[in-house]
Amino acid sequence: MVDLYPLARPFLLRMDPEQAHELTIRALKTGLVPPAGGRDPDILRTRVLGLELPNPIGLAAGFDKNAEVPDAMLKLGFGLVEAGTVTPRPQPGNPRPRLFRIPAAGAVINRFGFNNQGIDAFAGRLEARAERPGAVGANVGKNKETEDAAADYAVGIRRTAPFASYLVVNVSSPNTPGLRTLQSKEALSALLARCLEARKQSGAEPPLLLKVAPDLAEQDKADIAEVVLGSGIDGLIVSNTTIARPDIIPPELAKEAGGLSGRPLMVPSTQVLGEFHRLIGGRVPLVGVGGVASGADAYAKIRAGAALVQLYTALAFNGPALVTRIKRELADLLARDGFRSVAEAVGADHR
Repeated sequence: MVDLYPLARPFLLRMDPEQAHELTIRALKTGLVPPAGGRDPDILRTRVLGLELPNPIGLAAGFDKNAEVPDAMLKLGFGLVEAGTVTPRPQPGNPRPRLFRIPAAGAVINRFGFNNQGIDAFAGRLEARAERPGAVGANVGKNKETEDAAADYAVGIRRTAPFASYLVVNVSSPNTPGLRTLQSKEALSALLARCLEARKQSGAEPPLLLKVAPDLAEQDKADIAEVVLGSGIDGLIVSNTTIARPDIIPPELAKEAGGLSGRPLMVPSTQVLGEFHRLIGGRVPLVGVGGVASGADAYAKIRAGAALVQLYTALAFNGPALVTRIKRELADLLARDGFRSVAEAVGADHR
């Protein structure tokens, strides 16, 4: 693949960040971004959640909110792509500006508020590509004004389950008022029961995962692990963006509301991932997200307990060639340490 991103990067970084993202989506839809090409190293092949994947590196939710370019992202070399977050009704999200780059920290703050075109457009696109190869997940949420949150999640699950490789219940965005309260033990247990029932009603059985925040107290983590194991869901994604503001974030940006993603999230999110690995004990697979920008980062997530790894923010700063580089570096690290597969390395730091 000829990497044209270094030429485009200065232009994109001078643009309003949300406009730059919209331009990127349009370029992907028109095929202007060339595919990665080449075959992944055999050591990266893995089977997780019943899915046979060429590699464990996934695109996190948030990049492709409306399921417009999942196949283009798979062609860039991702082993799986997660579209969304989608809500039953279209909504504009929070007022602009709502996306703030922090290049020196390799970080972004966003307070989008689940802006998306709604479940009808989203599910229609998933249905249209349902016979194509590649794992594409659907990340579902609730509309801002909905009081019965579980009803919205049920709608998203029923509509997308027949066409999605897996489903994600997003209760951890900091940008929808009250959403994170759904992570409490009683609320989460009731919500997941409704979600599992909705999946059953759909007539399809894609794996169902829960995505949680990194900003959790010790008791919260224990409660979530107990609910996950008791509910019968299939996996856990750790983690969403953080409301923390480490010192590396300039004060004028630290005051902006929203979720922080990117490099500053790598260490804390990996710590939380490791804690969930210990709490869950390998009984359901974990997906590690937060701050991944290199093969070493992906490897750290895997050793901490992640069967799969996702990224997004680093892609905005480094361009599509990053995916190939991460895979190459990860394959080298696995081989260096004597692992024959990704699965062998999962949770290695806890043995």
